[in-house]
Amino acid sequence: MSGLNITQRRVGDVVILDLDGKIALGETNRSLHESLRQLAESDDKNVVINLANVTGIDSSGLGELVAGFASVERGGGSLKLLNLSPRITEIMTITKLFTVFDVFENEADAVASFGKAADTAGA
Repeated sequence: MSGLNITQRRVGDVVILDLDGKIALGETNRSLHESLRQLAESDDKNVVINLANVTGIDSSGLGELVAGFASVERGGGSLKLLNLSPRITEIMTITKLFTVFDVFENEADAVASFGKAADTAGA
């Protein structure tokens, strides 16, 4: 059974969660849920989830990403996705979740996008 390892790091005022493993029903969902809930309740408003090392995701894992997105947004923040594999890209396309998430292939672009959102919000 493959679990999910979550490493949290910071680039400026952006928190990046590096995920490694599967996002699936059970304990892996719980750990992702707890990480996102803690961020939503904190002062960390800019969150990027790096999916580069995610080896699989099931429907409950997708649901957890959507729930985390909603929690962070309710807390006044923004959650974006980074480095989707071809399989996750396919799933996101089929489920039309690309209309919900901002998705990036490059970490620098993902981090910079928060500044752009803040700049345009004041305009």
